[in-house]
Amino acid sequence: MKLLSALFCTLSALMLSPAFAQGSDSAALLARVQADKKAVVEKSLSLTPAEAKKFWPLYEKFQKELDAPHREYALAVRDYVSAEKSMTDANATRLARVVLAASVSEAKIRERQFKEVSKVLPGIKAARYVQIENKIQAVQRYETAKTIPLAE
Repeated sequence: MKLLSALFCTLSALMLSPAFAQGSDSAALLARVQADKKAVVEKSLSLTPAEAKKFWPLYEKFQKELDAPHREYALAVRDYVSAEKSMTDANATRLARVVLAASVSEAKIRERQFKEVSKVLPGIKAARYVQIENKIQAVQRYETAKTIPLAE
């Protein structure tokens, strides 16, 4: 549990940092965070060698696909936080739409991910993987949400 908490705090800090949007050294930090997440998934799933051979390529593929909606979400959050005091109705509406669109995009990717993972893992392990991803996402979003002031 401590590993998950540390991972989520790092993810949240990464998503809100200006370096995340700029890309410079953030690529190395993002790689470390993703490696830790992968370790959490690996430890939690207890895959056989045959399962691992089929699962990890799918995992990598979907993590890359999830980068786009995660980036859109993170940029919208950053824009919201930086414009908080001068937020207009139009900008608030735009940012809310970006966040909602990113959530829909992510949900579609996760649904497709579950279908493909279910083909290579037994049902219990596929469901467990979905649970792990959902918990990671929930804590990550919670940690991010704690830092965002409500619109006024």
